[in-house]
Amino acid sequence: MGKENKILKEGSLFSQDDIFLFNEGTHFQLYRHLGAHLIGEAEDNRVHFAVWAPNAESVSVIGDFNNWQPDCHQLKQIHMGSGIWEVTISNLNKGERYKYHIKSRYHNYRVNKRDPFAFYGETPPATASIIWDLNYQWHDQDWLEKRRQKNKLDQPFSVYEVHLGSWRRKLNPPNGFLSYREIASELAQYCQDNGFTHVEFLPVMEHPFYGSWGYQTAGYFSPTSRYGNPQDLMYLIDCLHQDDIGVILDWVPSHFPGDEHGLAYFDGTHLYEHADPRQGFHPDWNSYIFNYGRREVQAFLISSALFWLDYYHADGLRVDAVASMLYLDYSRKEGEWIPNRYGGRENLEAIDFIKKLNVTAYSYFPDIQMIAEESTAWPMVSRPVHLGGLGFGLKWNMGWMHDTLSYFSRDPIYRKYHHHELTFSLLYAFHENFILALSHDEVTHGKKSLLEKMPGDDWQKFANLRLLLGYLMAHPGKKLLFMGGEFAQRREWQHDFSLDWHLLDMPNHQQMQRWVKDLNHFYRREKALYEVDFESSGFQWIESDDWEHSVLIFLRKNRDGQEKILVVCNFVPTPWYNHRVGVPEEGVWQECLNSDATIYGGSGHGNLGQVKTSPIPYQGNDFSINLTIPPLGILFFKSPEK
Repeated sequence: MGKENKILKEGSLFSQDDIFLFNEGTHFQLYRHLGAHLIGEAEDNRVHFAVWAPNAESVSVIGDFNNWQPDCHQLKQIHMGSGIWEVTISNLNKGERYKYHIKSRYHNYRVNKRDPFAFYGETPPATASIIWDLNYQWHDQDWLEKRRQKNKLDQPFSVYEVHLGSWRRKLNPPNGFLSYREIASELAQYCQDNGFTHVEFLPVMEHPFYGSWGYQTAGYFSPTSRYGNPQDLMYLIDCLHQDDIGVILDWVPSHFPGDEHGLAYFDGTHLYEHADPRQGFHPDWNSYIFNYGRREVQAFLISSALFWLDYYHADGLRVDAVASMLYLDYSRKEGEWIPNRYGGRENLEAIDFIKKLNVTAYSYFPDIQMIAEESTAWPMVSRPVHLGGLGFGLKWNMGWMHDTLSYFSRDPIYRKYHHHELTFSLLYAFHENFILALSHDEVTHGKKSLLEKMPGDDWQKFANLRLLLGYLMAHPGKKLLFMGGEFAQRREWQHDFSLDWHLLDMPNHQQMQRWVKDLNHFYRREKALYEVDFESSGFQWIESDDWEHSVLIFLRKNRDGQEKILVVCNFVPTPWYNHRVGVPEEGVWQECLNSDATIYGGSGHGNLGQVKTSPIPYQGNDFSINLTIPPLGILFFKSPEK
């Protein structure tokens, strides 16, 4: 706008364009303007405060610096109709606590609110915001330069899902939290040693209730202070990047808690949420649903997403509970929801928001991944917006997880009657860009740990778990495993305690960890296991219908089809001898991994490291091999070199 796009007044962080774009819902870097910003020099400490409260009669900043008195530092509206209030205060320092005291135009409502755009806050249960800067000297330039390649969909993704408060705990004080900095080098080294490519953190955004695991977000621009300050979290991410580990952050735009100090009823009106509880209140989580049709709310949420990608160098966002956003009747009975303007159950405003979010995120950061946790059959979740999709890069495969865990929980004697629970996933495996997730949700709230889901005696439990994790790596799709699964944590995950690292003193748990480590490194070496995850050309059934033996056999192929991995799975505790398998190429097939090897705690059934083909056509192939298939085991063979 040239001269017309002027700063509205001296000391303001807003231009006329900023106001216009915010009210239009297309300002996606609001974190550079709203909130508390240190703007003075060292000898002139000034802080600019700005907050959106269009239905306030008055707004003031309160804090230690004015004894929390609401009459000392009043904000003024910067532009009629913008709803934004601002003030610049001198002689304030980084680290001082503050809130906004809001007097509404309605109902004689007065309230003290945390800053929705605060960069930092007090450790819960305290609720004040803290004046802070985001200065940090990053050392991850090498990672950022190769991130585009690392995050491509034809690259290996083996994601280690972590809850920071319970991965490890301190011995002194007993059961205390490790800080972001204390966990950094240890977690980075652990992931690198064990072959994981990415870490996914359960939400690190500030949340009042620790037991929500971060999914009841209050600070959309503030990392939880339970583990340190913003620079400490940056240090953790920096360390992971320097060790070539990508970082995915869980992010929750689907709902927010109703704590008085938070977003709910912010200025005496339903500002961020819908007023009608049939649209604005979530019955499952006792929380509020964002009003996605409000343009300023769209700008708030998309700014939050970009903030973590921008200032914290996140390599992707996993968007929580997308299904709850897409459907107006999600978890509601008849009469408890309002149809859209066409009489349907689709949340049209949320759909538009999701598309806008993904288009914007990829336009600003084309080398990241946006990942949907979406539990229904909504079509084209991971397809581009311009082709009619929602625009995510990846989607969690909840169907695969449910069917696979259902199958594995059955006594092997009955598995042949449920063979379809394994094969059904290949009917839709290439409809989306799927991540196969064995996540935190599956090992808590009475669901048992992965190990304890497995039937049989202890030997069978471990054999079943090795088979499950091998099958995870072999099946088309990217991979995710929640912490503890890699060494067979026995008890359910509990957020108040560390993982049971002492189990690694026991041979069977050590052997499980070695199996996962070897699986990960093998997976990352073999293009056939990751290069063509989302097209049928990367997969070929050899034997899908042998329900009588509970055996599955298939090939994974690389892009040009020259490299092949043969995967042989036996889901019962009976070894099968002289089992003929058809293969497409003549020569020696190398047995690269065997979950029944004694080094992994198995019984030692196998094929002495290799098998040679016979000129006997079988199963539609010109050659065949004769195998010993171990009990409750999985074998990986590599095709002969050409």
